[in-house]
Amino acid sequence: MSDSSTTPSHRTPALLLAALGVVYGDVGTSPLYTIKEIFGGSHAVAVTQANVLGALSLIFWGLTLVISIKYVLFVMRADNRGEGGIMALMALALRCRHMRYERAVIIALGLCGTALFYGDGVITPAISVLSAIEGLEIAMPAFEKYVIPASLLVLALLFWMQAHGTEKVGKIFGPVMLVWFATLGWLGYQSALQTPLVWQALNPVHGLHFFQEHGWFGFLALGAVVLCLTGAEALYADMGHFGRLPIRLDWFFLVFPALILNYFGQGALLLRDAAAVQNPFYLLAPDWALYPMVALSTLATVIASQAVISGAFSITRQAIHLDYLPRLRLVHTSSEEVGQIYVPLMNVILLIFVAIVVINFGSSTNLAAAYGIAVTGTMAITTLLALLVALDSWKWPPLLAGTVFGVFLVVDGAFFSANALKIPQGGWLPLVLGAVIYLLMSTWRHGRNVLFQHLLQGSRSLMGFLAEITALQPLRVPGTAIYMTSRQLSLPPHLLRNYEHNRIIHQSVVLLTVEIEDIPRVPQSERIMAEALEEGFYRITIHYGFMQTPDVPKALALCQAQGLELDLSDATFFIGRETLLPSTKKDLNPWQEQIFLFLFRSASDPVAYFRIPPDRVLELGAQYEI
Repeated sequence: MSDSSTTPSHRTPALLLAALGVVYGDVGTSPLYTIKEIFGGSHAVAVTQANVLGALSLIFWGLTLVISIKYVLFVMRADNRGEGGIMALMALALRCRHMRYERAVIIALGLCGTALFYGDGVITPAISVLSAIEGLEIAMPAFEKYVIPASLLVLALLFWMQAHGTEKVGKIFGPVMLVWFATLGWLGYQSALQTPLVWQALNPVHGLHFFQEHGWFGFLALGAVVLCLTGAEALYADMGHFGRLPIRLDWFFLVFPALILNYFGQGALLLRDAAAVQNPFYLLAPDWALYPMVALSTLATVIASQAVISGAFSITRQAIHLDYLPRLRLVHTSSEEVGQIYVPLMNVILLIFVAIVVINFGSSTNLAAAYGIAVTGTMAITTLLALLVALDSWKWPPLLAGTVFGVFLVVDGAFFSANALKIPQGGWLPLVLGAVIYLLMSTWRHGRNVLFQHLLQGSRSLMGFLAEITALQPLRVPGTAIYMTSRQLSLPPHLLRNYEHNRIIHQSVVLLTVEIEDIPRVPQSERIMAEALEEGFYRITIHYGFMQTPDVPKALALCQAQGLELDLSDATFFIGRETLLPSTKKDLNPWQEQIFLFLFRSASDPVAYFRIPPDRVLELGAQYEI
């Protein structure tokens, strides 16, 4: 991982290439469908010189304002100790020292943005692969009936690949995307040379004239223009992997010029031949290059989809560690890169939803309306959270912060409103997906709080328990007992149950808590906090960041540096196993109760999650009504 603010100069070339394959896959494949959707979609505008120049002007200034200025120059400054992304930004906003904002509102915004990101994770693979495969219809119109089966096959292979890790394949992502952007720029440049008139679109006046001429329909066209901004959130989300400098250099010196050249090249083609609206991206290429372009496009869209899927895995881990989702099985697919993880359950869920979306929508044009809602909703939430950070962490004057981020919100709001009108045509999809995910995350969080209150009510004071041990002097057995517990519970309930049932106490007793902080990473020097109590009791807290994976035995080995000798070969881990039952006293309403019980029972085994040796574990069960 690289620090977001500083990148060693000798690593910059490698990071530049790697960032191309991970960060820019999504926005880099948007030329496949953006121009096609503006002039051939559900709210298509006529292919005239004024409309082409107006649309290109909106694309250029949209990319400039939203990505170049908002994300690359401003939002990427809001790093949570080097990490970006909607949940990292939410955690950063929640840490505002002089917060005057309602905590529940910030959490709601963060969860909404996260939920929409999952919607993006479903739609991106579907629309990207569909748009690439549709290129074969240009050469073979009879291939139309095979587009959906071929797309499903490519997607099935993509999701199957996740279980085997993407480390080796990932090494070719950067070079492939370098070829992709070079091809985009070259094809667009050749077309624009033939029609230099197209460069007049750099003048924002053409965009204003577009709105003046079309009024309401010009506003609706924004719903298609926004497709050129897909993947903007990836710049911010992947900042921790590559650092700000490589991402910024890639954008300004390769990606942005290549995209503009290609969009303007497609516009030039439409000015020469309005019939090219059928698929202006592929018709830019010479006839002999059509099949290679379909192959390259398919590979580029797979890479774009891979980036979103990997992002979904990463944000799932963050949500688990921040306790917005139950523990799920996480598989590390690389022995070197801790960030390369695979979440089996999430992979299956994504594949099922992607397949349903491909079959039901059937084409990239039908999916375009759904795509815009997810993209613009996430962008608007990012702007709001970044505004809070600017006011508090950056110490910006309210007038300056309000002006800068107010402009961004106006742009985000315009794009979102234009897409909101497409809700009946497919915009409902990310909203429904987002609502379901938001419901799951918020219900889990609320249910966990209710469960904790139940545990707290039945708990005893640790100091009182130690005083009882001192007075009664129960039998002490050799060895070390490690009881995993929450820091907020003074005495672990399963320790009390074990004592009341067996009337014995181990010679050494460790009350162990694993705490996930709202920062990405906790350095090893701050991993362990140990405290010696009375009667051979110790309290140990292990600290991790939300981007790190807990490893309890490895962390406990650090206790020696604090003067605490633990022989793990002679230790037994005691873990509480709660069984939840529906309660007559309703702390959760009926549907929340059923959702929480389902999620609770779906959680993975804590033994595997915390990497505890299974042969050293003893589980103590108890039933609770909730």
